[in-house]
Amino acid sequence: MKFEDILEEINGFGPFQILIIILLCIPRIVLPCHFLLNNFIAAFPPHHCDISTLGDGGLLKNLTHEQRLTVSIPVREDGVPKSCEMFAEPQFQLLANGSISADLPTVQCQSGWVYDNSTFTSTLATEWDLVCDRKSLTKTTGTIFFVGVMMGGIAFGFLSDKYGRRNSLLASYIMSAVFGFSSAFANSYVLFAVLRFLTGVGLTGISIISIALSIEWVDTGHRSFIGVIGSLAWSAGNMLLAGFAFLVNDWRTLMMTVTAPLGVAVLTWWWIPESARWLLVNNKVERAHFYLDKCAKINKRQKLSSKFKQETLSEILEKQDTNYTYLHLIKTPKMRRLTLLTGTVWYGVSSAYYGISLNISGFGLNMHLTHFIYAAIEVPAKLMIYCFLNIIGRRKCQAGTLLLTGICIAINIFLPQGLWHMRAVVAILGKGLSEASFTAVFLYTTELYPTVVRQNSLGYTTFMSRLGASLAPLILLLEDVWTPLPQVIICSLAIISGLTVLLLPETLNVRLPETIDDIEKPRASEVSSHSVETAGVFLESMSTTDI
Repeated sequence: MKFEDILEEINGFGPFQILIIILLCIPRIVLPCHFLLNNFIAAFPPHHCDISTLGDGGLLKNLTHEQRLTVSIPVREDGVPKSCEMFAEPQFQLLANGSISADLPTVQCQSGWVYDNSTFTSTLATEWDLVCDRKSLTKTTGTIFFVGVMMGGIAFGFLSDKYGRRNSLLASYIMSAVFGFSSAFANSYVLFAVLRFLTGVGLTGISIISIALSIEWVDTGHRSFIGVIGSLAWSAGNMLLAGFAFLVNDWRTLMMTVTAPLGVAVLTWWWIPESARWLLVNNKVERAHFYLDKCAKINKRQKLSSKFKQETLSEILEKQDTNYTYLHLIKTPKMRRLTLLTGTVWYGVSSAYYGISLNISGFGLNMHLTHFIYAAIEVPAKLMIYCFLNIIGRRKCQAGTLLLTGICIAINIFLPQGLWHMRAVVAILGKGLSEASFTAVFLYTTELYPTVVRQNSLGYTTFMSRLGASLAPLILLLEDVWTPLPQVIICSLAIISGLTVLLLPETLNVRLPETIDDIEKPRASEVSSHSVETAGVFLESMSTTDI
């Protein structure tokens, strides 16, 4: 007998499972607010060299502000003052009509910069003058954050499999809240970068534990529902971020605003159950029985009988070594293959998603509106992927969304900049598809790996994902080398990862594997009777391929 049989007796999809989704919604809303926060706190407002000191000697005393700018700051071809240069000496001849500033000697800004505060009263760029030759430091904060997310994936993947989902989730709540709030009070760039790194470490626990905990409590038929509908919290948080950033235009206040919901999440943690699957795998039968009885009570089903507890429950999973580590992901042939392929897919999925999400300029729209549209398109994309996941399967959905994302990026490479309406439509479509692929990959990966190393596997794949995310801001900087280069790289990664998916097995209607032996030596008896055909695809794929 398998765990799914127990869930069937106590109702594998009832009020108990819905309650879990609701309790995990608040912290999952916080995730996009931090993951995409750099779009706003690291924004570059219009700026030019500070020329206030030039008027002290009386040279510019009688000139208006516009005239001072004319004689002091060179302009670009579009008539906008240059951001990082000023004339070596005031050029009074430019006040005459028809005069041009080409070839006049310029120097770097000598007394700092003046910023346009009409959109943002304060950003990282204005706080620490991260502009001109230091502008890459704002992108670097995003990379540092995602490096923290990478490290958190490894740490919380191990901790969750070792000490349980529930305790590790509380640790991630507290860590994210403490360091998230502390970031708002950083008095130097270095301190801010360190705190953002630690915030990223904590937030990863919320990301990987919440999805696994949700799916481990539901039956086979509702896994896609839990995975997709639960992820709508990310979309809600993403849209809220655009609203928060519009209403709160100071970066420190914005940091505190998007972190505040974690205080509520800590309070709701008391009602979150431990994963009964994890408890059984770790031979904690009595504790598992407690939560299963609780699930039965809330779902209005009969509690498990004493005979069930003594004879059946303890035999659902064979007693075995519980000291599973990341090494178990590569110890056996089919696990090695699975680890290599899923790591490649996650890297491509993340690179595509963040490559698009962090590029919210260039389409002729306000950045807040662009971000909101990018977030809103995720909702229909997730509802669409939910339908297709159960119709054509996980593998085809995953591959299709990635390949179509790559095609959308490729189209925009060749569309002229003047056709910004069309470019915006294609970019929004690509954003929706990239989010659909991200939604599918969480569910798909959770179903591919066995319970004993499920969190370790999510820690590893999250590491690969955040590696892609951490490099995305740096890839975008390559537009200074060749404008289309970032899009060419992101497009290639999306297509390669989409093709890689085709080498993975299908998991539609296949029971979750519990042990590594279920991967290495799958048995037909473990497949639900109504999914023999789909399960055959799974077994054939896992048994005919080796490395």
